[in-house]
Amino acid sequence: MPITPATATHSSSSGTAEAILLELVDEDGVTIGTEEKLAAHRPPGRLHRAFSVFLFDERGRLLLQQRALGKYHSPGVWSNTCCGHPYPGEAPFAAAARRTFEELGVSPSLMAEAGTVRYNHPDPASGLVEQEYNHLFVGLVQSPLGPDPEEVGDTAFVTPDELAERHAKDPFSAWFMTVLDAARPAVRELTGPSAGW
Repeated sequence: MPITPATATHSSSSGTAEAILLELVDEDGVTIGTEEKLAAHRPPGRLHRAFSVFLFDERGRLLLQQRALGKYHSPGVWSNTCCGHPYPGEAPFAAAARRTFEELGVSPSLMAEAGTVRYNHPDPASGLVEQEYNHLFVGLVQSPLGPDPEEVGDTAFVTPDELAERHAKDPFSAWFMTVLDAARPAVRELTGPSAGW
């Protein structure tokens, strides 16, 4: 597993653990400060910058990720290919590419911006709140996956019909449909009309 600030234990020069910080933003996505990751997700939640990635194979199927059971937030549920938070000052595009590689062991091809969406989704299971200004990205996956088991429980490539069937019976992240619906115009442009998105 790659060791990064998101997965490593941080120690400051004094030997104390260093908090993972998120970038707080206003309603226009302008940075207004930082907050410790878990604190930003405690009710009522602090609006912070995030990203969501949707990768597709050559057949136009969406790569879903089942979040590992050890995740602090929404463990074991299915969601989009990759999602997370840029570090303060990190470009969302760079963060999306970095985390996709860290979690799934692949670098996206032809990844492009797909807009932004702002939402407020409480997670009843954990009691945490997703107050996010989310940057969306779509792209292709053209190499074998190498998922990190501490991040990813399972993966699946699905057509729109298969997604509908899975969504009806399996638990999904609270934010999944919001980010997918917001990304659909870019998804359709990437995959073409025959893919059905």
